[in-house]
Amino acid sequence: MAPNVSSRNEDAKKEILKRVRDAQQLSEAPSHVEAVREYRTTSDHTPEQLREILIDRLLDYKASVVETSEADLASNIAKILAERGAKDIVYAPGLDASLFAEFDGEARADDPASDPRQLGDIGAAVTDSQVTSAQTGSIVLESGDLCGRRALSLVPDRHVVIVRPDSLVYGVPEMMSRIDPEKPATMISGGSATSDIELVRVEGVHGPRDLIVMVVH
Repeated sequence: MAPNVSSRNEDAKKEILKRVRDAQQLSEAPSHVEAVREYRTTSDHTPEQLREILIDRLLDYKASVVETSEADLASNIAKILAERGAKDIVYAPGLDASLFAEFDGEARADDPASDPRQLGDIGAAVTDSQVTSAQTGSIVLESGDLCGRRALSLVPDRHVVIVRPDSLVYGVPEMMSRIDPEKPATMISGGSATSDIELVRVEGVHGPRDLIVMVVH
């Protein structure tokens, strides 16, 4: 960029900032305002109500939902994978291998050191979840043994995620309070989908097209 152009840009920037400062002084507005953080951090919803709200949101986001007890979780995972025709799956390394004892195919724990591009060829990925907001239908995966690395929930075309009752809360503030700010986190609200300027819906651009949520009660 030519020096005179750079100089003019700098002068214009200074003039804009000066006008902003002058306007603030004329309005007598305080230079600093404390942010009000009276967030709603609790709710009086019962576990049953939370599940009902969550399922309503997930179905609206075109996710598949399977309600299950802990005792039937393994059989229901095997059933939904069979219905989808999945032949091989990769699961978060912290999940109990017994969850896949009834799966009629190859199930292996993810190796975080492996090439993430290989995950694009598997039938499904299976992970746990850290916390879920029923109000927004947002499921949070926190990188670690139970939820796996981020690639495990982003690269495969199908993702089976487990939402347990003790991880289900109502609102976003309570959800955020359960996330470790020092760990990478992925928030999921339905299968991956986006629309172009013509409002043509395209699925699978940013992650799995097929999201299956196992809601445990």
